[in-house]
Amino acid sequence: MCQLLGMNANTPTDVMFSFTGFSTRAEEHKDGFGIAFFEGAGVRLMVDAQSARHSPIAEMVRRYPIRSDNIVAHIRKATQGRVALANTHPFVRELWGRYWVFAHNGDLKNFNPRLHGAFPAGRRDRQRTCVLLVDAGAREGARERCRRSAS
Repeated sequence: MCQLLGMNANTPTDVMFSFTGFSTRAEEHKDGFGIAFFEGAGVRLMVDAQSARHSPIAEMVRRYPIRSDNIVAHIRKATQGRVALANTHPFVRELWGRYWVFAHNGDLKNFNPRLHGAFPAGRRDRQRTCVLLVDAGAREGARERCRRSAS
C-alpha cells in the first residue's frame, strides 16, 4: 500500500528533512511519487513515475528549500493500474481560483461514480474520487451562490 506525508503549519516550514526521510521508504514503494505544496494562493505539483529514491525530481526536492504552510507528498506501491505519470499522486484540481490537492491510500473496489463536468486524466479510483469531490463542492458552492443572490 502507498504512503502519505502531510504537513500543515501556521508559518511556512521547510520540508527537506521530512521529505528526505519519507523518500527513503521508496525502496518498497517504488512505483512513483509526488509532492504538492502551496505558495500563497498558488500550488506547485511535482510528480514522477520513478521511485523517490532514484528520481532526479525527488533529489531536487530533497535539496531545494521548499517552505510552505501546506504540503502533501505520496509514494506509490502499485496494487492496481500501471506505473505511469497519470497514476501518481497527489492530484491537483482548480475550482473558482482555488487549488485542491488530493491523495489517498488503498483501493475503492467497484467505485465508478458518474462524473459531471471535469474528468480525470487517469483511470484509477483515486483520480475519479478527486474529481467527484471537487465536482460535489462545485455543485454545493453554486447552490449557495444562487441562494445568496436570490435573497
